[in-house]
Amino acid sequence: MNDKADIGLVGLAVMGENLVLNMESHGFTVAVFNRTVEKVDKFLAGRAKGKKIIGTHSVPELVASLKTPRTIMLMVKAGAPVDEFIEHIIPHLEKGDVVIDGGNSHFPDTIRRTKYLESKGLLFIGTGVSGGEEGALHGPSIMPGGSPPAWQYVKPIFQSIAAKVADGTPCCDWVGENGAGHFVKMVHNGIEYGDMQLICEAYQIMKELLGMSAAEMHDVFEKWNKGPLDSYLVEITRDILAFKDTDGEPLVNKILDTAGQKGTGKWTSEESLNLGIPLTLISEAVYARCLSAMKNERVEASKVLSGPKPKFAGDKQAFLDDLEKALYASKIISYTQGYVLLRAAAEEYKWNLNYGGIALLWRGGCIIRSAFLGKIKEAFDRNPNLSNLLLDPFFKETIEKSQEAWRRVLSASVLNGIWTPAMATALNYFDGFRNVRLPANLLQAQRDYFGAHQYERVDRARGEFFHTNWTGHGGTTASSAYVV
Repeated sequence: MNDKADIGLVGLAVMGENLVLNMESHGFTVAVFNRTVEKVDKFLAGRAKGKKIIGTHSVPELVASLKTPRTIMLMVKAGAPVDEFIEHIIPHLEKGDVVIDGGNSHFPDTIRRTKYLESKGLLFIGTGVSGGEEGALHGPSIMPGGSPPAWQYVKPIFQSIAAKVADGTPCCDWVGENGAGHFVKMVHNGIEYGDMQLICEAYQIMKELLGMSAAEMHDVFEKWNKGPLDSYLVEITRDILAFKDTDGEPLVNKILDTAGQKGTGKWTSEESLNLGIPLTLISEAVYARCLSAMKNERVEASKVLSGPKPKFAGDKQAFLDDLEKALYASKIISYTQGYVLLRAAAEEYKWNLNYGGIALLWRGGCIIRSAFLGKIKEAFDRNPNLSNLLLDPFFKETIEKSQEAWRRVLSASVLNGIWTPAMATALNYFDGFRNVRLPANLLQAQRDYFGAHQYERVDRARGEFFHTNWTGHGGTTASSAYVV
């Protein structure tokens, strides 16, 4: 065993343990520390026994066990615990040492921490790590950002332990300055919310409208996973639908329909509002979880509120083919909105993001990994300045081919009272984006009428604002104009 470790890791929960074992299996010596030091001893006596892993029982001991410049990765709960540990460790570090936050931190915190540690002569990385426990052990998607000079020190480790695509390219590369890595991870999680909700809506349509059993739906998802929808989430949905409880019944039918969330989807929606980006699908997915959590209220409402009783009389297989296209088209919208948000953030925070490269980071290891992401990489290879995925020839053609099927599925859902918030808002976004004239002219007139907020005119240059005295006694003084 080497006298000094290549990297230190703090936080021996499952993700931390698995990352340590992943690093060790790729030839790196890892020093570990945990606030509850008994966990260190238990880890060394168990999963880490006989491996190139150094257990430490204090911060000074951890720091002393590392090669210089020292690299320490924090896998602790996001928020105050990260700041607290940074304060504990700073006095023991030297100029040029690297601190990494590998948790699900909010990107403004990462921006702040990068500035703070750099002011003390240290380097900071905030990195998204996606793939759950299995990914951490066998190859996650890693999205690092922060102090650019720090990348050279962590690159060999991160790219070694990351998932690899078919040609061996690691699903890890430098994302950008300060909070860029955690922002990209946040958008990844938001898209994950959207993907999951869309799949759940397809499941609900099959179950409620087509009356399909879990076994029949398993067969559909198995087929879909061999086509354009090939992805990790479709794959696990297939497996979930086939899983039986101890009594032989599908377990999925016994799970309470109330969903949890950890906040990253909400952060994505909030940031879309801050930047003025219509992230409607991901926001609906967040609200869908909120509505699911109102279980008791929904049970009471179901006793007094009624809707149409679902009834399907058409060609079942033809409708399932339509549903596959509707799900794929909606998925395109989810990624489209996510990438528009990334572009707006890059402009706002002065990040130099590689959009095609980000798609590659997500192709393996992470929760939203899918064959579909290769098409996004190709789109940005064709046009690095692409402003919206729907304007790329491949995605434009795919949406056009799916459009009639998409509308048929949603029409049937609405007429039969099937809840499809994400799929419906996806189509509404498409219809809004392709429409040369929206009714916001009337909205602007309303705002000017009651608040003198002014408006622009189609027969004048953009940026010139007008106010009308609509009632004849409102005066000519206008309010200031605000443009998103």
